[in-house]
This record gives sequence, structure tokens and C-alpha cells, in this order.
Amino acid sequence: MKQHTIKEPFTLNSVGLHTGLHVTATFRPADPNTGVCLRRVDLPKQPCYQALADYVSATERGTVLERGKWKVSTVEHALSALYAMGVDNCIIDVDAPEMPILDGSARPFISEIQRVGLVEQDAEQQVFVVQEPIEYISEHGNTMRIEPCKNYEVDVTIAFPSNILREQHATLTNLNDYVREIAAARTFCFVREIEPLLRVGLIKGGDLKNALVIYEQELSQSGMDYFCDKMGQPRLDAQKLGYLSPLNYPNEPARHKLLDIIGDFSLLGMRLQGRIIAYKPGHTFNTQCVRRLRNQILSE
Repeated sequence: MKQHTIKEPFTLNSVGLHTGLHVTATFRPADPNTGVCLRRVDLPKQPCYQALADYVSATERGTVLERGKWKVSTVEHALSALYAMGVDNCIIDVDAPEMPILDGSARPFISEIQRVGLVEQDAEQQVFVVQEPIEYISEHGNTMRIEPCKNYEVDVTIAFPSNILREQHATLTNLNDYVREIAAARTFCFVREIEPLLRVGLIKGGDLKNALVIYEQELSQSGMDYFCDKMGQPRLDAQKLGYLSPLNYPNEPARHKLLDIIGDFSLLGMRLQGRIIAYKPGHTFNTQCVRRLRNQILSE
């Protein structure tokens, strides 16, 4: 298969989830064998590096890439969209230390890639073909198994100690189905996680429009009022547990974790032919597995 880039630049704007800064990201065509690179246009000399597992520095609320003063957070949604749409080479100009959160999914990136279209380039894709099963298991019970497969497939199971969100499953057997089945799945979080972060001034750009928020441990009404006020939302009844916004898919959290895996695995720096089977994935475990796999490939 030949490499591809986008036909023309496109720009997306929104707040950054963590900083609350207004962020502009411009996606530009790139030469063959460039890979996907992020350029911090707000920094002196505009440092630019490829999105690779080598540069992962943090994974608490998203995947963070960093080298010296170059740092870009929450890269996984854009990377997921680019990979799924077959974009091998692209330079992303970003004017802040994180990508714009947009609606918390990959859909805005997908829409723009579809609008501008792709260009085939005169270079072959670099593909890692899985020849035998590879398995990673964490001390916390996370598992990642990568099996031989004629396609690129992802199978995800998530599990949380929550009455609202316990175990969910999602699968993707053809990247052509990504736009319809995965792209609109939003990042999700629990009120119990957000409320203490808000009190110390974190996640300044978060609201109910850019994340699927799950309310499963009852707060006092004053606590819920504080939460809603800080999120810039109308006040809600503290006694009504559940999702605080309508679901895009019945199993949207599992589908978003699948979206994240595709983005994180793009940090391999090449295409992958194989089936990824993940149990309780997360950015920390995902990127640890990708780094180990990348090191293995490069050492062979």
C-alpha cells in the first residue's frame, strides 16, 4: 500500500481540556516518510517532532508527548482519526501545550479529513505484520494481546467499579467502519473524579459538551450545584444518577477506549497488521505496550 497525506491544510479551534486555553491546530500535508509530526508554533524555533511512543511523558488524563520544551497533551483523538483515515504523513501546527478538545471525540477531525481528501504518495507504507501472538499483562490486571490477522482489528473490554458503568465491550473489524461506529465516541469521566480536580483549578476547559460525564455516586445538592457552576452548566438534581448527557452509542465508553487504543498504537510509527485484544486498557498501559513493541521491532 502507498502512503497518503491530506490534500490541503485545515484548521480546528477549541479550548484545551486541561489548560482552558483557546487552542488552534492546523493540519498540513507532509512529504512521504515524514510521519505524523506536531509543531509547537508558539515556541521559539517552532520545535517539531514525530508522534512516537519514545516521547510519551505522562498519561494521567490523556497521552502527553514531550521532548525538552516541546510538549503536546491530549494527542490521541487526532492521531486516532488520522490513522483510521489512512493519513501516514501530516504536520500539525499547534499553538499551545495541548490539542483542542473539540467535542471530546474524533468526529471533528474525521469531518475535516473527509472534506479535504487524501493524496496518494510515491512511497510504500511501513507495516509491522504480527506473525505470532504477543501479550502484555500488567500487575493491575490489564491485558493487551496482539494476534496475527489479515486486517487491522481492535477488540476492547472495559470494567469499572461503578453501578452505572461496569463492563462494556466494543469491537472494530474493519477501519472502514470507524467513521460510523467509533468516531463520535466521546471521552468519558466520572463526577467523583472531576469534582476534586475542579476544586484545585484543574481541567479548566471541561464541560458537558466535550466529555461524557457519568454521575454514579450521589453528591449533596450543594456539591452538585458547585460542580455544575464550575462546569458552566445548568444545575441538576443531585438525586438523579446516570449519564449527564445523551449517549451517542449504547456502549460509548467502550467505543471511546477503542478510539484511544488506535490513537495510542499509532505511536508505533508505522501501520500494524494484526488484531489487538485489550482488557481494561488505558493510556498508561496502552503506551507502555506500544513502547515495548516498538523497541522490539527496532531491535530486530
